[in-house]
Amino acid sequence: MDCGTSMVKYILFIFNTIVSIIGILSIVYGVLILKSIGPIEVNGQVGFPPQALMPIILISLGSIVVFISFLGCCGAIRESVCMTMSYAVFLLILLILQLTLVILLFTNKEKFENAMGNVIENAWMADTTHKDGVFDTIQKSLHCCGSSSALDYVAKGELLPSSCCSGSCLNPANYYPGCRGKFIKLMTAGSENAKYVGIGLIGVELIGFIFACCLANNVRNYKRRNAY
Repeated sequence: MDCGTSMVKYILFIFNTIVSIIGILSIVYGVLILKSIGPIEVNGQVGFPPQALMPIILISLGSIVVFISFLGCCGAIRESVCMTMSYAVFLLILLILQLTLVILLFTNKEKFENAMGNVIENAWMADTTHKDGVFDTIQKSLHCCGSSSALDYVAKGELLPSSCCSGSCLNPANYYPGCRGKFIKLMTAGSENAKYVGIGLIGVELIGFIFACCLANNVRNYKRRNAY
């Protein structure tokens, strides 16, 4: 094995070790966020509120990155053309998916906000009781009130639940803002961070893809030369 190939091999191994650590940190960070949000229980069923979507995506993406990086490390150390090319293919698929997602986030900001708003509106319309139901749990989690505002309860002739207020609900100054606007703001902030993190990951993955292809090609040529 020539010096250049050996160097590419160890660079790829170190690169994937670092990426694996980043993936593990992403999983840990996502778990910590998910733990801080906490599960909710409605009618005996336990689940996570809508704002848990971002950390769940982060945990899933981190797990995929760790798996692909492990494959890259094994392929580099064992000098396996099959494993290295499999790593490159998985990396390319992940890169394309992330690039597509980043482009969609940049070009469909209004659609994304409307979709997030519809999540809250659908939850409001589906929950007929509002008090001690799914929407009450959302209000407690997001510190918000009603779909658009506290006036949603007034329009239905219902009293405001305690989850709508930071103190006494007799004082309008204590009313929380509407859940739709607050959820959109929360998810938009998360998507803005996701866009730029995604661009960074695409750059890193592209470097890994190039090194993997170089290593696989060099190892294949080396084996062919030794075969004669």
